[in-house]
Formats: sequence, C-alpha cells, structure tokens
Amino acid sequence: MKLNLQQNPLFFTFLWSFIIWSWWTLDGVVSDPQLNRVKLGCSSYNVSNVNIFNENLNVTMRSLREQVSNQSKHFGTAMGVKGNNPAYGVFQCRNYLSIEDCLACFDFARVRIYDNCSIAATGARVVYEGCFLRYESGFFFDQSVDAGNHIKCGDGVAKNSTELASTAQEVLQNLVEATPRIPGFFAATITPVPNSNASNIYAIAQCLETVTQSGCQDCLESRLRNFQICIPNSNAQIFYAGCYMRYSTSAFFAQNQTTDIKHILKQGDSSKKAIIGGVVGGASFILILLALLALYRRSLSKRVHRADILGATELKGPVNYRYNDLKSATKNFSKENKLGEGGFGDVYKGTLKNGEVIAIKKLALEQSKKMEEDFESEVKLISNVHHRNLVRLLGCCSKGRERFLVYEYMKNNNVGQFLFGENKGSLNWKQRHGIILGTARGLAYLHEGFHICIIHRDIKPSNILLDDDFQPKIADFGLARLLPGDQSHLTTGFAGTMGYTAPEYVMHGQLSEKVDAYCFGVVVLEIISGQKSGEQKVDDEGEFLLQRAWKLYDRGMHIEFVDKTLDPNEYDAEELKKIIEIGLLLTQSSPAARPTMFEVVDMLESKGGLTDQKRPTIPVYVDPNLRPRRDDQSNSSSLSNAYLSTSIPSGR
Repeated sequence: MKLNLQQNPLFFTFLWSFIIWSWWTLDGVVSDPQLNRVKLGCSSYNVSNVNIFNENLNVTMRSLREQVSNQSKHFGTAMGVKGNNPAYGVFQCRNYLSIEDCLACFDFARVRIYDNCSIAATGARVVYEGCFLRYESGFFFDQSVDAGNHIKCGDGVAKNSTELASTAQEVLQNLVEATPRIPGFFAATITPVPNSNASNIYAIAQCLETVTQSGCQDCLESRLRNFQICIPNSNAQIFYAGCYMRYSTSAFFAQNQTTDIKHILKQGDSSKKAIIGGVVGGASFILILLALLALYRRSLSKRVHRADILGATELKGPVNYRYNDLKSATKNFSKENKLGEGGFGDVYKGTLKNGEVIAIKKLALEQSKKMEEDFESEVKLISNVHHRNLVRLLGCCSKGRERFLVYEYMKNNNVGQFLFGENKGSLNWKQRHGIILGTARGLAYLHEGFHICIIHRDIKPSNILLDDDFQPKIADFGLARLLPGDQSHLTTGFAGTMGYTAPEYVMHGQLSEKVDAYCFGVVVLEIISGQKSGEQKVDDEGEFLLQRAWKLYDRGMHIEFVDKTLDPNEYDAEELKKIIEIGLLLTQSSPAARPTMFEVVDMLESKGGLTDQKRPTIPVYVDPNLRPRRDDQSNSSSLSNAYLSTSIPSGR
C-alpha cells in the first residue's frame, strides 16, 4: 500500500530527515543531487483493484531503487505484474550525478510523489533538475513524445544576449545531432560565449534509454524548436516524455564530465549554419522574439496541462494515399518491387515522388460488409498503435473494392531471412537476444499496453521485421480485426501459420493472448537453434523442433540445441538455458500455464534463472501437416484429437 504522507506529517519529517542524513553518511560527501523541481503531476486511470495496483507499485519502486543502489545504474525500468493491475516505472538520473546523488534524488522523488498524489493515483511523474521518476498503470517505456511538454525559461535576458543566443543555438543543435548516436543517449558540453570575459554555456541533452535512436532524434529536434522561446535567457530547460535538454551560463556539472562530440558532428554542416544564421537575424529579431516570449509565457502559465501527466501518445490519423501515387511508386505493382507474400496479402516496395521509401500491402481479404464498413476506422485505430517494436502503419488507400495499407519500410527484411534464408547464420547472439526481447516487448504492448487488447494470431519470423540497427518490429498486427467473425473469409482460410499456432486455436478456435504467447515460444526456440519449426525432420531421429528442444532440455543437454553458427564465447550458458525454458513455458498445452508477455519481458530482463514454480513440463505441438479447424467444422473430441501430435517423448 502507498502511504499518504500528507496525513502523517511526523512520518514525513522523519523520513526526510533520514534521507538528508543518509546523503552525508554515504561514501564521500554528496555534492548536489539537484532537487530543484521542474514538474510534478498525478493522474488516475481505472484499475480493477487499487490495492493490488499499489502492491505492484511497491514492487516496482523497490526494483528501481535496487538498480540504482546495487547495480550503480543511472537509468532503470521495472514492473510489478501481479493480477490484472500492473504498475510500470521508469527512473533516470542525469549521467553527471554520482550514484549517491542519484539515489538521493530517487528517494526524494519517491517521497514527493507519494506525498502529493493520492492513494488512488495510478499514474504520476516528477521531474527534478537531477532526475526523473514516473509510474503508470499502462505501458509507456517506449514513448518519445506525449500530448504535452514543459518548458522552464530562466529569469532575465543575458547582457550579451546576441552572442549568447547564437552560441546557445549552435550548442543545442550540436547536441541534437550527436546525442542520439552516443550509447546511453547522453551528452554534456561546455562552450565559451564569444566576446565575453568569463561566460560559458553549460548544456546537456538526454533521452530515455528505452527509445530508439530515431525516437531520440525526433524528440530532441521537436524540443529544440520549442526551446527558441527561451533564447536568449541565461538558462532554460525543457522536458518531454522521451528527452530532456538544459543549458545555463552557470555550471551545473563538473568540468571533467563533458562529452567529446566533435568526432560525431559533421564538419561544415551547411544546415547548421543556416539555423544559426536564422536565429541571429539581428537585434530587431531578438526584440520581437522577447515580446512574443512574454505573451506566450503569460498564456502558458494560465493553462492546465492535464495531458502532460497522462503520457498518452499524440494521436494522428492515417494518411489517405492516392492510388495513382502508389501505383507509380511500385511500378504498377511489378514483380521486381514485390517484397513477399503473406496471409493478408502481397507486400511491395515503393518509392514516392518525394523520395520516401515505403512498404505497401495489397490486402487479399475477400469482400465483406464488415470490411466495407469498418476499414477506415480500423486502420485509424491501428495507425495509432505506437511502439518501437511495432512496424508503423502510415496510411491506407481504397480503390474500388481494393484496399491497400502503407507501412514504414524496413531495409533489413525479416528475421526469417536471417534464420532460414540467404542470410542464414549471420545473426550473432547479441542480435538474437535483442530480437527476442524486443519482440516480447512489442507483444506485451499489443496485449496490455494499448487501450484495447490486440491479438496478432500469426507471430512468426517472417512477420518480425528488422530496422537498420537490427531492432525487431512486429508486422501485420491488428489486421485480423478486419476479419468477420467467420475467419473463412480470409483467402487462406486460416488466420495463422501451422507449426506456430497454439493447439486450442487450431482445434477449437479459442482465441486469447496466450495464442500469441505460444507462437512467440516457438519463435524463441527457432532463433536459438537456427532451425525451422515447420520442417518435417530436423535431425536423424526424425523429431520436430519442439520435440528436440524438450528432449535436450530434459536431459540437461540444452547447449546441444544452440545454433552451431554461434560463437560459444558470445553467450552465457545459464542465460541461454533460461531463455530455452521460457520458450518451453510458452508452449505448454494449457493456456493458463503459459506466462503473459509482460511476465516474459520481466523474466528476460531479470538476472538469474527461473524459480522452481516456473519450470516447464512437456510442451504440446501441432503437426504442421494437419489441417486447421474452420468455423464450419465440428468440435468433437475425436476430430480435435486428430490434430494434435502427442508423440513428444520425455527423454527419460
């Protein structure tokens, strides 16, 4: 349970005194945890059980604190997932703080959140100059933008305002360019102001480590545009869901904590010079800017930024593309532009007139009244599902009875190409582990992080695409929502792929999130072994992949299951054993015995092995050569049993 400290001032006084005392009794004297508050807010979403949510929140907070104190981390994510009332938390310190200062900032932030937000609050964030703490009842780790932001401009304009404005703009632009390309997404610089005796600009930029490089870039670029209202003030800071920027003419970090970004910056960047020139357009421009600033800040102070704390991704409708533009972009949907085929239709590579490269899916759904009526609304829903491990739906197109979906283009194709295709054996263990974890995060978001549950139904390597950095992005999610209740309207006759699909869905048509969990379990074992589940035989003993995985695991020979192209020095044998166990857990016969995808993410991110309560038993496998159930088929037990391969030996 959370404590309402406003009702217990003596406890708050004691706790705060203890925190102050602890700062000075840790190793060395704590210099400055930078506890000037930037922003604090609370929100409430509906949860089915507030008490369970608060229990999960306590678990989350303990985990975050442990990551700082025991693992010496400046950034951490955690989640308590008991029941159906999860609590997700993120904490981040500025990287120039010592671990002691970071821990002090966390303790102070946690007390302030509990003190200012009621026991019924299921979301809150507090921002200090030194750190940031946020928790929510919904998944938000990947957010780089939200519905609002907070800008804090320092008081007063610097005396050398023209020189400071130009220098500050250049410094911030350099940070925007360099920070997304630095591991950890953090940079700090000190830059002298020209024509000033002793004035420097101290500046930092930082992004959440859970966002992508492009997400960090987009966040910083958009914040820099808003930052213009503060220049040429002597200091300013701006906070957004995924990034933070600050500059000041006063030092707020040590001289030896700067980041060398010169080797990252592109020399002679003409666009940078254009930006600087535009900002320093003369004294008249600055005077106009200051006048606008006064009006803006006056109006800003009157607003109530309720959307700030909700952390919702800003919703934007899908683009309605013209058919002729898509036809031209794909050279009339030519074979040379065809990227692949799927259950929902063929996919083509297209290049628009502006040079943007896109992927276009030509839907192969039979026409139905539901699709005619719901197409645009469903596409709008899917286009608002934003997660770094989900392929972004950009828009759609209707031409007569034909329907097209337009996606962001993934240059590195799909995971299947690197496991079983022409690039077979080229993925190292770090890349494979990243694909497993990223895909789990994307599925967890689809199941519980979005405001409605989306079940994919067809998770397989060819539906997991790879971006330029080999980060996984799940494709084709939400398309099954376009199907009528009778799934036979799909031209393939089945919304899934045999060899991956869960037995309860194949035999009885029973659909839940655990169907996706089963599919993912099969994919995990494929990624580890480099072998395809649907192949008839995988070795001399004539076993399917899942049978072999269980046999080797049961005999303690799990290392024999690992892809022979992997370097044994790249992976830890115990970690790999745990991931094989997770794959087997996800393929249990009972859906209730399979973990949720949020639990899977937690298991993958946690250190050590699984508990005895989470040990897998013999998994169940559906023979890929058998026909899936259609809605007009009987559910009799004799027919159902015919679909299930029950010949998985225990190995003992």
